[in-house]
Amino acid sequence: MHIKQAESERHVLAITVDNEAGILAKIAGLFTARGYNIDSLTVADITENHAVSRITIVTNGPPAVIDQIQAQLERLVPVHKVVDLTEEGPHVARELALIKVAGTGDKRVEAIRLADIFRAKPVDTTTSSFIFEITGAPEKIDSFIALMRELGLVEVGRTGIVGMMRGAEEA
Repeated sequence: MHIKQAESERHVLAITVDNEAGILAKIAGLFTARGYNIDSLTVADITENHAVSRITIVTNGPPAVIDQIQAQLERLVPVHKVVDLTEEGPHVARELALIKVAGTGDKRVEAIRLADIFRAKPVDTTTSSFIFEITGAPEKIDSFIALMRELGLVEVGRTGIVGMMRGAEEA
């Protein structure tokens, strides 16, 4: 008898936690224990007194497993709130990347032209290279990087995804 596995879905989780040592390791451990990868992870202090941080995790998994992970995250003592932005409804997810491209002549001109189309901003330039800053949906950044590969891509640095619910209310 063949058992059909649940369909894997991309989920963006926003987790508000006390800013204390070891919490990130505990959270990552919940994913590791179930064999699920964290595709993107961002952490930043969000309060003036540095007491609270927001962790945004992007992962893929069947809804039942994500629900289980979410429930276990909510039980961790320093966790204030866990919101699955994917399940809650319309949300905005963005990422920032720095992309270094080396090239001269026509390739250099084409890199500038494409950067303009993608609204990527040159933040450093030499006679033989650029570093572009680009923000947007991960798919937009993936597309820009793919085009830059053909023009002399040297290096990529990405922040990971940050997400927030649309509308006036806090998630």
